[in-house]
Order: sequence, then structure tokens, then C-alpha cells
Amino acid sequence: MTSRAVIIVLDGLGVGYMEDAFKYGDTGANTLKHIDEAAGGLSLPNLCRLGLGEISDLQNYVPVSDGNYGRMLQNSPGKDTTSGHWEITGVNLDFSFPVYPEGFPPEVIKEFEDKTGRKALGNYASSGTVILDELGGEHMRTGNPIVYTSADSVFQVAAHEDVISLEELYKICRQAREILVGPNSVSRVIARPFTGESKGKFKRNNAGRKDLSLEPPSETLLDILKNKGLISVGVGKIGDIFAHRGLTEEIKTSGNKDGVNKTIEAMEKYRGSSGLIFTNLVDFDTDYGHRRDSRGFADALEEFDGLLPRIINSLSEEDILFITADHGCDPEFEGHTDHTREMVPVLVSGKRIKKKANLGLRNTYADCGQTVADFLGIGNINFGTSFKSAIYGGN
Repeated sequence: MTSRAVIIVLDGLGVGYMEDAFKYGDTGANTLKHIDEAAGGLSLPNLCRLGLGEISDLQNYVPVSDGNYGRMLQNSPGKDTTSGHWEITGVNLDFSFPVYPEGFPPEVIKEFEDKTGRKALGNYASSGTVILDELGGEHMRTGNPIVYTSADSVFQVAAHEDVISLEELYKICRQAREILVGPNSVSRVIARPFTGESKGKFKRNNAGRKDLSLEPPSETLLDILKNKGLISVGVGKIGDIFAHRGLTEEIKTSGNKDGVNKTIEAMEKYRGSSGLIFTNLVDFDTDYGHRRDSRGFADALEEFDGLLPRIINSLSEEDILFITADHGCDPEFEGHTDHTREMVPVLVSGKRIKKKANLGLRNTYADCGQTVADFLGIGNINFGTSFKSAIYGGN
């Protein structure tokens, strides 16, 4: 009998600050609660039926009926997309990735310029759309790439497609990845191609984006699945986060709704197979959390809630669905537009599992990955404790 696990990461959906949040300046953050307050009450009946209302004080409360619920703590330091996803799959880091709120050090930029043969424009933290308006014109006049970072551990290189071809931009980013090692090992180098004629008309080409990530330092759930001949499908930016390792197929997406559609298509394609479909829905974080757009975040959550029944209806008799997050990104939090050090939800649904089980507060995101491993019968991952016994045994 075949069975599949589906993990959907609602990127940035934290549910309350962790005890050590003070180390990151994040005390008081609570992404879901603050979005709910800003929206005057979210309408999330389907997520609540899986248990979201039991772990967060939502104004439009709907009691759990069809799922199991809990919260998870991040064990690894930091609050990065990469470390969050890695921890879900059993990688426990003892370091956080470096960030550069004041820009990259001169020695890094010099080596970048020497290696690529091009001067760098910018070198400061900025929104990707704002920096195009600020430096896009100069880039087109000089042909020099725009280098910038964000609140995340990223080295981003933006170039107009008519000035620097995609192939050349990717080469520049590979050269940057070779430089950014040791103490400057950012989690991702990102190629950011754009189009348009002038300020106000520049537009990022997200389809041409390419992330060059560090490889996980130890074996992941994805590696184990692939090595055992099971499916290991990454939807969205999962492939980029794991440096394209441990996956049997990578499926790119153009946004949250497309990510849901592609997830359902993968579920249909691999009906009868055993393994994992792992999806990241990034719009919550990149389009709304970092940009302090609570209304946009709320609308995106309500849109996902409306699509959720399609996902659940696509589950086969033996399948199991996990909905979680990788960190917080509270658009109402004062002081910065960074990720926030928060607990994340874990909601679990399936036709053969218990209903309304409280999974409590888990000590690590890896408990989700270990439960998947237990469910699929592939043994232990490097880290985490399975909660399979809490969700099986009758309703």
C-alpha cells in the first residue's frame, strides 16, 4: 500500500515570539495575531477546522473538527528561510547565517569586482523593487550590476536583461557564490534579472530568478527519500533552498495560487507512488511580510484558506497533509522588516488519522520531518521526535 506525505510551508507565518526572541530584537512579534488584528478579523474557516484557531487567538474563531494541531519551536539559531526548511528535514545547525544590514564588507566587494571584472553598484540593504528605481538607470548607463542584500542572509545581484544576459548574470552569481564562503557564507546568492525602460517601469523577472544556496551540512529527509527510491518532489523554491539536492523532481511556481495548483497536479501525477511532496508558498513573506503589507498578507491567507479544500480533497486514503511555516515575518512589528523569531504552526490532516489531537509545543521543527519519516517507514532522520503515535489510533 502506497502512501504520500504533503508538507506545505506558509512562508513567514509565525504564531508568537519564542523565549529567546529578545536576542534578535523580536520580543512581542506574533505574525498571525497581528495580521488578524490589522484586518479586523481574518476569515480562515478551513485552516481553523484543522486547528489553527486552537493555537492562536483569532477573532473569527472556528473550532477544530478535521485536523490535529500544535506549535513548533526552532532549535537552530537564527530565523532564516534556509535554516527553517533544513530543520524541518532534520538538519540542526549550531550557527546562524550572517546578515549584512550595513552592506557587505569592502574585501568582499573588491573580490567580487576582481573576479567578475565589473564594478558593483549599491551594496546596501534594500527592497528589490526600490533599489531598481534608485539604481536601475545608472546600471543601464554603466553596465555595472546592482549588488544588494535584505534582512535575510542573501547576496543579490540585479541586472537588466538587455544589459547583462541571463547566462552572464548566472555566471556572475556563481562567481559570487565561490567568494561567499567561511565567515561570509550567506545562505543564498540570488540572481535578480529585470526588464523595463526607466524608473517606475522596471519590473523583476521572477521566472528568471536563480538561487545558489549552500548545501545542507548533513543528510536530510529529502536525501533519504531519494536514496530509497521514493518520490521527493519540491514545489516552489524548495529546490533552491536545498541546493537542488535530494529531489526527484523540482517544480517552479509563479506565486501562491500557482503553487497550490502545482501541488495538486503533483499529487495527481504521483498518485500510487510513495514519498513526499514538499511545497513552499513564498508570497506571504516576500510580497507582504517584508513589505509591511498586513492587508496583502491577510488577503493571501484568506485566498489559501479558500484553496485548502481542493488540496484536502486531492489526498488519497493513505495520504497525510502537514501545514507549517519556517519562521515569522510580522508586518506589524516595529523596528525592522526582518523575519521574526517565532513559533510556527503544525496542522495535520488525513483520512486515516485522528481528529482534534493537540500535539502541544514541539521542541523543534524537525518533529514534523521525523513524523513524515515514521509515516513513510524509512527510519530516523538526524534530529527530531515523531508524533505519529499521537495522530493514529482512531478518531
